[in-house]
Amino acid sequence: MADDLLKNDFTIAYEFTLPDKSRECFDLTFDAVTVELANNSDVDPPFWAQLSYMTCPHCPFSQEVHHHCPVALNLVPAIAHFDQWMSFDKISVKVTSAERQVVQKTTAQEGLSSLMGLLIAGSSCPYTHFFKPMARFHLPFANKEETMWRATATYLLACYFSKRGLKLADSQLSGLVAIYDDIARLNDAIVQRLRAATSRDSAVNALVHLDVFAKFLMPPLEDSLFQIKPFFTPFIKTLRE
Repeated sequence: MADDLLKNDFTIAYEFTLPDKSRECFDLTFDAVTVELANNSDVDPPFWAQLSYMTCPHCPFSQEVHHHCPVALNLVPAIAHFDQWMSFDKISVKVTSAERQVVQKTTAQEGLSSLMGLLIAGSSCPYTHFFKPMARFHLPFANKEETMWRATATYLLACYFSKRGLKLADSQLSGLVAIYDDIARLNDAIVQRLRAATSRDSAVNALVHLDVFAKFLMPPLEDSLFQIKPFFTPFIKTLRE
């Protein structure tokens, strides 16, 4: 079964029905192994996608080698098609993957936020690598509790799969906090890019909406995780017996 997951690229499609009844479709194909977006073919990226523009303070790339920000490049097609819409314009979104189809009536900012999270995870930026397993098992419109569950499970599984294995210190989730601190700094820089790229607020607020979830995985992390602890109570009781 694991081999099957790695054999073929996978596709996730977002179809937006916009306020004027027009439709925008994004068929996103991801490399099966790297989980990077395979169909980003923008041949003339805009100025705000240049690596030198509003560069993240902790950017790992050299401008001599990388001329464009990989996160910004992935966002270009989506931003270009949503500039005319305001954050709270009502839309419908259909998300189709091999496993399921989800249809959601929502706002422009929330629909675009779900798409942007997937596009960011599919970039080659090292700060987004943590999110690739979640992209492979994409859950559109995940709420705060679902995001906390998926992020903590992903982190602990990653530690388990690593060469050093899962250590007792990993239970403190300090590494997860560091990951979300890095992604929060990345989000701040991308917001500045999007302010220059757009005339309406849907794209900027979509990323801000995404960043709000990131804040729940930062200190004090215990307070955030306490909200989902009750769901584990029945199983915890069996562990104590």
